[in-house]
Amino acid sequence: MTTLADRAAAAAGRTDTTTSDEAAPAYEPPTVTALAPDLSAYEPGPDDPPMVPVHMAWLRVRKDIRSIEKGEEYNDGYSRYNFRGVDATVTAFAPVTLRHGVNVIPRQVDATYRDTKTAKGKATRECTVSVTWHIIGPMGDVIVAQSQGEALDSGDKGTAKAQSVALRVLLLNGGLVPTGDPDPGSSTIDRGEANVRSAVSYLDEITDPQTSAGRLRQIHHELKQSQQLGALVTNEVGNEEAVGDMVVRIGKERAAGGGQ
Repeated sequence: MTTLADRAAAAAGRTDTTTSDEAAPAYEPPTVTALAPDLSAYEPGPDDPPMVPVHMAWLRVRKDIRSIEKGEEYNDGYSRYNFRGVDATVTAFAPVTLRHGVNVIPRQVDATYRDTKTAKGKATRECTVSVTWHIIGPMGDVIVAQSQGEALDSGDKGTAKAQSVALRVLLLNGGLVPTGDPDPGSSTIDRGEANVRSAVSYLDEITDPQTSAGRLRQIHHELKQSQQLGALVTNEVGNEEAVGDMVVRIGKERAAGGGQ
């Protein structure tokens, strides 16, 4: 028995050999090329790195990075410390990874942003990134790693800064790089009075909607301990207010609004 479609095809001089009872051809997924190329027949040149698996190449990188000292200083008036910066870290790793045929490539960047203010009231944007990295060896095989970075910026450089921090974290942590500093256990320090945190330094945390009621109570206690409850600060609407009153007021407002 022919169908209307069969008779129409015959009238047009076409022959359709497919019937409605025949099964459709099975789906064949496209061929996916492996990430690591086939280098079995590759002959390294005189300037090429040794063709070893990525975990061995990364081990050789770690072996050649002796240490990176904390040669840069941070001082914002509240705290002061030495650290290893992004440039110093990359400068140490770049020639060594090149010599051993290792590439470090960001594979995926997940970023979140939050508008905030500095202790002095300047508007800034906070960027936090989680970066997935591919550490690629000379043979094309890969170590997958992740690191995080955070940065504040008043312009448009927050994302770049946060990614640079994430790169530094990856290289230092993934490379287990020592500082070259004396062991902390080799000396002792007599503990003195702790530095008192200023009332204005609490402003960002007090006005942050994510700050819990429990943390607000703790801030109030800390200000009471340092005898700063009456210190005048500029509140969220630009008026002067005693910081202790501000903490209590914001706590009550959030409680009335159903906040935790």
